[in-house]
Amino acid sequence: MRQPQIALLSDGRRLHLQDGPIDLVIEAFGAEDAVIAAYAAATQRFAGLLDELVAELPLLRSRARGDGTELAGVVARRMHTAVAPFAEECFITPMAAVAGAVADEILQAMRRAAPLARAYVNNGGDIALHLERGRSFALGLVDRPDRPSLCARAKIAAQDPSRGVATSGWRGRSFSLGIADAVTILAATAAQADAAATIVANAVDLPGHPAVERVPAALIAPDNDLGDILVTRAVGALMREEVGEAIERGLARARGLHDRGLIHAVAIHLQGETRVLVTNDAAAPRLSPAFSATPLQREIAHV
Repeated sequence: MRQPQIALLSDGRRLHLQDGPIDLVIEAFGAEDAVIAAYAAATQRFAGLLDELVAELPLLRSRARGDGTELAGVVARRMHTAVAPFAEECFITPMAAVAGAVADEILQAMRRAAPLARAYVNNGGDIALHLERGRSFALGLVDRPDRPSLCARAKIAAQDPSRGVATSGWRGRSFSLGIADAVTILAATAAQADAAATIVANAVDLPGHPAVERVPAALIAPDNDLGDILVTRAVGALMREEVGEAIERGLARARGLHDRGLIHAVAIHLQGETRVLVTNDAAAPRLSPAFSATPLQREIAHV
């Protein structure tokens, strides 16, 4: 019988929970007894969570339709809610939000169990955050999920609206229809950020470009949720103008999501160039000078 892996990491502060494809790193801050109670709650909620999702996998791998009430599990419904805003305009399944939805669920269990000053649940780069008044998190952004290196930072404070971070791109764990090396989204929840990152990453594209290799998703993973839809398998060297064109397509999509209140900020990375879209109101997440302090060519666009 399969048993989840549960252990404190070597620093003695972070909790590691792993079961199949779900791989969580969790850290809570607060009184010692509160942290212990929060970790116990996370562990208890984690048990059986993968089985809950597997039980509804056929529906979760199907195109999102209706209001999601046919789904029984709370995480499954959270996944559907996150992708629902995009369901009428493009093909998307609840699986586009699975990592973020799991992170949100575990964080919610921790918060119910104990008062915490800060906490995060990191599910392979899709992160759910909790912040009490006066607290903040500094986040590192990577330009390639497959070979991560820190390229920028953002600070999220308690008064900011963002509590979810997610990254998508053709080099990541999941398939992408676009060519972005990485698209990082800040949104209200991790599930919402996860779904939006997929949408924006798909939009960063140069349709029909000869340097982009696409194959049916089923050819790479027969049991995936995209079937015969073409996904990106390789991207050759692009001219600088082409990189800019592809990124601008993604920024245009991100602007639309921002205008609908679905995201708060986005950073798009492609072949050494990064561009950022942030809100300009006082409650927006603050992007540190690291965005403009590296040798990479950057352009910051404010809504």
